[in-house]
Amino acid sequence: MTDAALETFEIAFKDVFGRAPEGTWAAPGRVNLIGEHTDYNDGYVMPFALPHRTRAAVARRDDGLLRVHSAEMDGGVVELRVADLAPGTASGWATYPAAVLWTLREAGHDIGGADIHYDSTVPVGGGLSSSAALQVVTALALTELAGLDLPRQELALLCQRSENVYVGAPVGVMDQTASACCTEGHALHLDVRGLGQRQVPFDLAAEGLELLVVDTRVKHAHADGAYGELRAGCEAAAAALGLPALRDIPYAGLDDALRALPDDRLRRLTRHVVTENRRVEEVIALLDAGRTREIGPVLTAGHVSLRDDFRISCPELDLVVDTALASGALGARMTGGGFGGSAIVLTDTAAAPALTATLNAALPAARIFATTPSRGAHRLS
Repeated sequence: MTDAALETFEIAFKDVFGRAPEGTWAAPGRVNLIGEHTDYNDGYVMPFALPHRTRAAVARRDDGLLRVHSAEMDGGVVELRVADLAPGTASGWATYPAAVLWTLREAGHDIGGADIHYDSTVPVGGGLSSSAALQVVTALALTELAGLDLPRQELALLCQRSENVYVGAPVGVMDQTASACCTEGHALHLDVRGLGQRQVPFDLAAEGLELLVVDTRVKHAHADGAYGELRAGCEAAAAALGLPALRDIPYAGLDDALRALPDDRLRRLTRHVVTENRRVEEVIALLDAGRTREIGPVLTAGHVSLRDDFRISCPELDLVVDTALASGALGARMTGGGFGGSAIVLTDTAAAPALTATLNAALPAARIFATTPSRGAHRLS
């Protein structure tokens, strides 16, 4: 961010709250390269941070009030009493910062009130973790202003709890971890069970490649029940097999596990999770070997699994994937929670302009942009 852009953002805070902020922070959205719906099954995921991010200018308050304002949201300043925060007491977008503050206090951290002004370039409802970016930037700002130096993974876990308990969405920890922990030029291999991390070099330009994000602008909501039903189904399948999680099924033992399950729905969910964990391992091996272009078919196989086994794609996402592949893309798949949102398309750089035009013609409402692995949450000033 340029000094001028940062100054303009901090002036906007002053215009809203009548004083200067104590600091400004940023946290990115994310794209999940591979490893979808595996996080709440104790499996493997591989996201990277987008250059699109949510910014927060923040100043502490000593009167027990949390006041939040967003440049993107209507309704002006939302004012909440910190002492009154509890699950179910806030509504709208302000639920997310309220949830973070409540969770930090529940965890024993002495966090008081604050004035916070936000803006964001992360597409809302695009499956690119706009809510996680909002949570993580809030948590990082509030803890640093309070003099706390929490490990990034702990920060991500607190943000996950805020969404699970306060917001009521049973999400896994991938989105918050990606926003908090990703590094520029890398995809993050996260083993959710042990929370082990490895930053895997992901250099598209070195091989003349580009990754397009296609936001279909079809909206979805994790808290609408569908996501929770999928998670409950996976947990039921693991319980039927006497396992802690579907992650515990080895790829070589998949057929035996499927035969032991009582119905087709549980078999489909299980097949996706086990094969998706395998696809994460395949992508890592290819990236480590410098064979980035060869991950394309693995990405496409992931989309087929999400479409046919998990059944969380939609006509717009399928149209993007089918059109991209028919136009010469190396691979494509939906990314994110499903039921709308975005797809990613791997293509040769030279072919990207024509492919973008073709996709725009097929889905005129879509927002399409090229992306590169970017920096996780950090302080700007």
